Amino acid sequence: MAESTRRTVSQDDSLPPVEPPSAAFLVQLFLVPAIIVAIIVAVWLAFHWLAQLGNDPEGYVRTLRRANEGRWQAALNLANDLRGPGGATLKADTTLAGDLAGILADEVASGRPKLGGHAGEQSRTLCGYLCRALGEFAVPEAAAPLVARVRDTGDPETARAAVEALAVLDTNLTSSGRAFPDAAAVTDALLTASRSDDAGLRSAAAFTLGVVGGAGADERLEQLVGDAADDVRYNAAIGLARQGREAAYPMLAEMLALPDAAAEPGDEAAQSQRYRRALIVVNALKAVGLLVDAGVMPPESVAQPLARLDDDPVGDVRAAASALAKKIERVSAAADQSR
Repeated sequence: MAESTRRTVSQDDSLPPVEPPSAAFLVQLFLVPAIIVAIIVAVWLAFHWLAQLGNDPEGYVRTLRRANEGRWQAALNLANDLRGPGGATLKADTTLAGDLAGILADEVASGRPKLGGHAGEQSRTLCGYLCRALGEFAVPEAAAPLVARVRDTGDPETARAAVEALAVLDTNLTSSGRAFPDAAAVTDALLTASRSDDAGLRSAAAFTLGVVGGAGADERLEQLVGDAADDVRYNAAIGLARQGREAAYPMLAEMLALPDAAAEPGDEAAQSQRYRRALIVVNALKAVGLLVDAGVMPPESVAQPLARLDDDPVGDVRAAASALAKKIERVSAAADQSR
């Protein structure tokens, strides 16, 4: 029986002859995976190295002075480190602030930020993060280089980053009992930016004018409330509220009355629109709260849309509206008792 079985096995059922592997096969098997692993390790080491620069301010400066495309990552990391829990020492480092100001000035002088294409984009990104980093300091010396960038409206992207950084810098200086060395120059530069043809720059200027204030700021904000761009009008109204100006209320009423945009699952555009509307309304509620804190109670034109927000479909809006209603009740009750 066994012999019969062996005779029925054909040559096609036997194993193929063993051949030595080719060079191409060995390359695919060993060399290609090794290259991939090496690339992964190199990328990890690069990011690890950049992350460790926070312990060495001079390392940041050395990296930022090198002419390579990855410098913006070091500027971003530095800005984040300044904001982080261990950033107090960095915030007070006037030498580091001066070094960053010099690097920013050199980059602008190179003309690269105004170039088109990839080179210009990389340079503008670097300048934006350098401005952001300077804004995170708590030293007056960080103001002048930012003011210089605000005045350069030929590069609205960098100018906008500088305008936003000035708002942060003002907050940091105030918290540390300091102030801008030339507050009038800051306000003047912001007023210039608020007249730019770029709506994004005007919007940022409106916001920062509300934070910084100064001669002519309120008057300009009242003009910007009538701007053609929505974001400019909204930021101008919030800025007026920061300054305790009742003139903010008409635009705040318009912001509070924005209708909810129902979003179907998977409709990212509608969801984005709904999120934007909720953000605008919540910021308007906060602005009304600032005016209430300043003793400027909301008129009926604001009270009506505010009352309707009790049933808003967005939870964050309902919560913010409820908190504001309670604040108004407390302030009103305290005012009645004092009479």
